[in-house]
Amino acid sequence: MLNNKNILLGVTASIAAYKTANLVRLLKKKGANVKVIQTPKSLDFITPLTLSTLSENPVYSEMINEDYKTWNNHVDLGSWADIMLIAPASAKTLSKMSNGDCDNLLLASYLSANCPVYFAPAMDLDMYKHPSTKESISKLTANGNILIPAEVGELASGLIGEGRLAEPDSILNFIESDILNSLPLRGKKILVTAGPTYEAIDPVRYISNHSSGKMGYEIARKGADLGAEIYLVSGPSNQQISHRSINLIDVVSSEEMHEKVIKHFEQSDVVIMAAAVADFKPKDFSNKKIKKDNIKPNIELEKTKDILLELGKLKKNQFLVGFALENENEINNSLKKLKEKNLDLIILNSLNDKGAGFGTDTNKITIINRNKEKTNFDLKEKSEVAHDILNHIMTEINV
Repeated sequence: MLNNKNILLGVTASIAAYKTANLVRLLKKKGANVKVIQTPKSLDFITPLTLSTLSENPVYSEMINEDYKTWNNHVDLGSWADIMLIAPASAKTLSKMSNGDCDNLLLASYLSANCPVYFAPAMDLDMYKHPSTKESISKLTANGNILIPAEVGELASGLIGEGRLAEPDSILNFIESDILNSLPLRGKKILVTAGPTYEAIDPVRYISNHSSGKMGYEIARKGADLGAEIYLVSGPSNQQISHRSINLIDVVSSEEMHEKVIKHFEQSDVVIMAAAVADFKPKDFSNKKIKKDNIKPNIELEKTKDILLELGKLKKNQFLVGFALENENEINNSLKKLKEKNLDLIILNSLNDKGAGFGTDTNKITIINRNKEKTNFDLKEKSEVAHDILNHIMTEINV
């Protein structure tokens, strides 16, 4: 969820600032890029050396870098951020933020930020309850900033009550949940297939193809990033994937893929069949390795189950997407497959396009819908192609 996100962390003068060391560490573990701005007074509570070491970036605290006589550009910092998080947010900083005051680098960067801004208050019980603090928080949330509520617990004064900075793991969980709830595919279940299948001749040999699975994996990854719950049924692949919303289901043969896809089909909202399932398998399987001298020059084949055709017959409310890899009569063959298999979209790959198809990091596609409307795309990285495919699907299903 936070992987490769640019997080601008603002640290203000509060005893709770010591928690930001762990907060930065957890953000980095999530794969985030972290930059830290400290207010000048916060330097009394935690050192820039600690936060710069953990964030692997310089820490900013003044408008002017006195060492190099250069300007710390608050506009660049605000523009860089995908998310701005102010934690701990002191009563003084909350008041200044709500009134548009701009007397330090953190406040200037806040006013320049074009991204979601989260703030996590930290102060003593009576300060947190004070009408002026409540007014500051109310003004900030009314302006679109997002409050991470303070927790109840023991405070620096010795009192027990509300005002304690939320724990770092709670802050991360809050942000991830908030992002997830706002994503366009939130609540959707998407079934994706990827990779080749292996059709065994004997325990050692098999029939397969050159599919790496990369296209299907990128679709799964992008779908999860957009909020969907993903069921990824993958044939043998060297691709790696890790995401809280992706359920990876490993299979080997077309028969196993058929079984797993049918199992998860009914509960799916969208089904994207990106796997290169073998069309044929050996009619007879040998339980023992066939000796070289006994291998027949001809292996009798039989057709595998046509999973996509079966899904088209079973389809109720699912949005069904298939792929077509063609090298002649490309559009006509794709339209034929679209109709015969009762698809909602078909993604055409041409073997005639350099850089498209199997074994590459790029792809070039044409998307055709049920109305025979064609959308052509340039050659792109497969991660970008996945984004194009999902954007097209969201348009078709009115998300």
